[in-house]
Amino acid sequence: MVIRRFVEEDADETAQVIAKTLRISNSPDYPAENIEANISSHSPDVLKERAKDANMYVVCDNENVVGCGSITGYWGSKTESILLTIFVLPEYQNKGVGRKIIETLESDEFFLRAKRVEIPASITACEFYKKMGYTYKNNIATPGEDGCIRLEKHR
Repeated sequence: MVIRRFVEEDADETAQVIAKTLRISNSPDYPAENIEANISSHSPDVLKERAKDANMYVVCDNENVVGCGSITGYWGSKTESILLTIFVLPEYQNKGVGRKIIETLESDEFFLRAKRVEIPASITACEFYKKMGYTYKNNIATPGEDGCIRLEKHR
């Protein structure tokens, strides 16, 4: 498996990875209408747009995208960053792919310059991020209006 920077040609396949992951992995924690709204907010066009401001990566098994993740400045901050769009196909979960994505994001320039890095995590992914050293922001372990739980890491 190889992890590399996202290119526009990856957008359709990456959006399909996200949709499949949301529908399978996140369905126990979220109603179908939330899943479908989240899929819509990760369309190929949205991913292409996000990649203009964020450093976005894809994990490939042979030529197939099996995971993705991105990092960017948090609301334009130079001292805070945010991890976004982290997804791994269900059949590749628990095989080190997510860890590889986080390790790549944590070696990225946006991470290295930050004093604090936040991630809006799904209920489904919280335990994974906690294993990676992230803690609940303000000790709040319940989802916000967007359905995400905010975790953070201070450097």
